[in-house]
Amino acid sequence: MHTYYSEDATTTPEEVIHYAKKQGLDGVAVTDHNTVAGALKLIGKSELVIVPGLEIETLHGHVLALNVKTNIAPKLSLVETVEKIHDMGGIAVAAHPTVVLKTRLGLNITAGSNFDAVEVINSTSLPFFFITRMNRRLAERLKLPQTAGSDAHHAAEIGNAFTLVDSYPNSDSVAEAIRRGETIPHGKPITWAKRLQRGAFYLKREIMEDYSSKSSI
Repeated sequence: MHTYYSEDATTTPEEVIHYAKKQGLDGVAVTDHNTVAGALKLIGKSELVIVPGLEIETLHGHVLALNVKTNIAPKLSLVETVEKIHDMGGIAVAAHPTVVLKTRLGLNITAGSNFDAVEVINSTSLPFFFITRMNRRLAERLKLPQTAGSDAHHAAEIGNAFTLVDSYPNSDSVAEAIRRGETIPHGKPITWAKRLQRGAFYLKREIMEDYSSKSSI
């Protein structure tokens, strides 16, 4: 999930805690775009397990770095990005690899990419069930563990998808459980009402950015 440290998200750290507890989650993986700032802000703020990380934009698509507390430069190659994640002791998860309306990894994922897991369920995927099926096939072909994530950019989306892990309640144990494949992904798509809210937010942001650029000329 994302916090307002991602430019396209609005969730505050306080909302992360509130909505995660409301949904009955034991923890959250906070993966803002190209920054660990949101995750670090939340560590130690509640009894929730906070798995720190970030969603990195590579030259070939997006990669989730889990259980890392240091930023990793964007726009690197896929292989180099995964290597850096592993050097930091984290795990690399292929983010929404076959999704249509996001920056995706697609066929760039091979056994040589050295991923630790594949995100097979992403609540924002559209068409949800088709994309989920394609992601599962990819994970099965590569013989990699499967995870699920809400990819929440707004607080009410938290918990639409989640991963059951067999681990102790700390980020190191969660990461190791994912690496071992002791995971069960669950989830459902976000509602159309939430999709419309997302669309309105992105449209408003684009209008404001366009207005700002014209005003500075």
